[in-house]
Amino acid sequence: MGVVDAPAWLLPAYVRHVVGAGATASVDDIKAAGRRLEERWTSPGREFHNLKHLADVLVRVDELDEETHEPDLVRLAAWYHGAVFDAADRKAYESRGGEDETASAAVAYTDLTELGVPEASARRVHDLVAALVRHSPDPTDPDCAVLCDADLAVLATEPQRYKAYLHDVRAEYAHLPAEDYVRARVRILRKLLARKTLFSSPLGAAWEEPARQNVSAELQRLEKELAKLDEAAAAVSSDDTGAGDAQP
Repeated sequence: MGVVDAPAWLLPAYVRHVVGAGATASVDDIKAAGRRLEERWTSPGREFHNLKHLADVLVRVDELDEETHEPDLVRLAAWYHGAVFDAADRKAYESRGGEDETASAAVAYTDLTELGVPEASARRVHDLVAALVRHSPDPTDPDCAVLCDADLAVLATEPQRYKAYLHDVRAEYAHLPAEDYVRARVRILRKLLARKTLFSSPLGAAWEEPARQNVSAELQRLEKELAKLDEAAAAVSSDDTGAGDAQP
């Protein structure tokens, strides 16, 4: 997919939420911070984790809005959750999908405090972002549940959009050999399906069934692909052994 232009509503929304969080900085300074954040989301290599994904997560937060206690802070956490991203590490995909939530949380705290957001609110955004490391929200924290659900909502999209999502994620990790990628993806999907629930908020529960259908179908396809890869590897190994045993 490559670089995605920012929707016209995106920067004004950032300004609105920073102001709503209690910032004392000027609107111009807030806009400047928002533009720098947009630049992070458009850095090279972001085929899925780009501005389109950010906008999609914000839209999903809107759908769950009535369950939030501090909606401006939840939306700011969505803005910052993928601020730091690097898909280059071969282990990144399986461990954290390229998103570095810990580093992103630190960026959020620094940006927001510099914009005059009260320390407690900036710390809350930091903690919401950091909670995405495991996508296991505290059941007593509805704001965290909404953020986690909004981030995972792509799993529940209609089949064609899910197919596009898979294409973009694979493109993001095009540097990984097919076998490495398939094995990592299979492990991720199995972990998802092993969870008691994928979504924690009451409204997000409506996404549970379609998400599990998509994930299950993808896992079934990849397990077949993995079996073929294993068969091919076994055949090559057998041929190599045979050649080594051959007599002159």
